[in-house]
Amino acid sequence: MTEPRDLRRLPKAHLHLHFTGSMRHTTLLELAERDGIALPDSLVSDWPPRLSASDEKGWFRFQRLYDVARSVLRTEDDVRRLVLEAAEDDVADGGRWLEIQVDPSGYGGRFGGITAFTDLVLDAVRSATAATGLPIGVMIAANRTRHPLDARTLARLAGQYADRGVVAFGLSNDERRGTTADFGPAFRIAERAGLLLAPHGGELRGPDHIRTCLDALGAHRLGHGVRAAEDPELLARIVDAGVALEVCPVSNVALGVYSDLTSVPLPTLLEAGATVALGADDPLLFGSRLAGQYATMRAAHDLSDADLADLARMSLAVSRAPAEVRTRAEADIDAWLAAAPGRIEV
Repeated sequence: MTEPRDLRRLPKAHLHLHFTGSMRHTTLLELAERDGIALPDSLVSDWPPRLSASDEKGWFRFQRLYDVARSVLRTEDDVRRLVLEAAEDDVADGGRWLEIQVDPSGYGGRFGGITAFTDLVLDAVRSATAATGLPIGVMIAANRTRHPLDARTLARLAGQYADRGVVAFGLSNDERRGTTADFGPAFRIAERAGLLLAPHGGELRGPDHIRTCLDALGAHRLGHGVRAAEDPELLARIVDAGVALEVCPVSNVALGVYSDLTSVPLPTLLEAGATVALGADDPLLFGSRLAGQYATMRAAHDLSDADLADLARMSLAVSRAPAEVRTRAEADIDAWLAAAPGRIEV
């Protein structure tokens, strides 16, 4: 039988990766031990944790684990290490462009404020790119559990760095919290600065919330957006508008959005003509990195290598990667697909 092509060698862009959630599990354990931080069993012996966010209690548990993980980042070197290792892991998975998402408000108290922390992250990004060759853009994301005025502050901050490495503005945390439309003014600020707009929507809440993200926030991409598959009319609107979906299959299942990987409606999205970019979301909590998303969808939906190459092309097309990065990666996708796969004797 024919051996499938190695998905780690398929060039791709990674557009949905959270900052602390990108941390290696081994790094989490090492930094916690260094500073005597007691980690819950679900981040040590029972890792990756068994999660479900089908109710508020489940999301609270997920957020608590994320906050515990964030607490191990104590020094500037810790931040630099996280960014470098995230870049190294993406390169190993075939990454050619990374957009890493961060809310400076969650780190500013320890690192001299949100501006100082943003400077640190961008400097770490430049160093990581120099070390690995992976170009990286930063998405600044507001937290929907905080006041919308805080989001405006972050949007202004993001705009100030629009020509220095910040490429997008987002809105994260539990979709069921807060009033999405209240964040519209922040997104207008980011839009005027020329940033790509990519709020979370369509994972924990369904089509109605996706409509709000489109109408009130002007989303260019949707963080997740996978539940657009439940509404053909909405899905057609998304396709017609060219709004891309950042689908994260493993986290969808881990958080209880779908019962198993075969239930993730990727085929429905693709058959409708949607543009999909697969992402890992939070590898630290879900145990699967970028190439793993492609591998799980290959297995769950019997995707061909041509299908997977199309997904990789889409991820690059809707990224903020420079034109020369996209052109080179797309040529290498063609080469990956043209190369004869190995064979397994049976």
